[in-house]
Amino acid sequence: MSEATTTPRRANKRGQATRDSMIRAAITALATGDPTAVSGNRIAREIGATWGVVKYQFGDIDGLWAAVLRHTADQRGDLPASVKPDGTLRERVSALIDAMFYGLTTPEARAIETLRAALPREHVELEREFPLTAAELASWKPNWDAAFERAFADLDLDPGKVRQMAALIPGAMRGLISEHTLGTYGNLDDARAGMSGAIVAYLSE
Repeated sequence: MSEATTTPRRANKRGQATRDSMIRAAITALATGDPTAVSGNRIAREIGATWGVVKYQFGDIDGLWAAVLRHTADQRGDLPASVKPDGTLRERVSALIDAMFYGLTTPEARAIETLRAALPREHVELEREFPLTAAELASWKPNWDAAFERAFADLDLDPGKVRQMAALIPGAMRGLISEHTLGTYGNLDDARAGMSGAIVAYLSE
């Protein structure tokens, strides 16, 4: 995953189109789940370019991965605050669980999983080797927590319980998606309904 570092350039209109094309190519390659996709040279080949072109646009592999992650975050928008903002607690929770379940099956979500699996697990190592990527990943939790709080702010819920559910739901949903991906004899519709019901019951106590 290591390629030489250079300073990224400011993109003009044509350069932005090239950057966007590279980001889409990176997502497509990473979404295959192939570990060899986590390579700037691989992404460059996907669009018929060279690693030098990638460096010209993103500075280095760290800049490319940070841009990919930023793109996927922009695609998610203000989830979960944007899901059923005027619904009942049950409607909001159910809509959030459904939106996350289907969202985590998209190419963007699969690309994130492939990239994360290839990155260092330890924060110190990640921040040393991929500082831009680490900064982007680190921004996700506070952004998610704030959006989750906004999603239920008008319902007079226990803030501590809301914070706990914000921490629990992403991991729990990835577990359901793992079952979906690997194949299961279990009923995932029942699992989603049960998860929604349990969250509503807990937040309503």
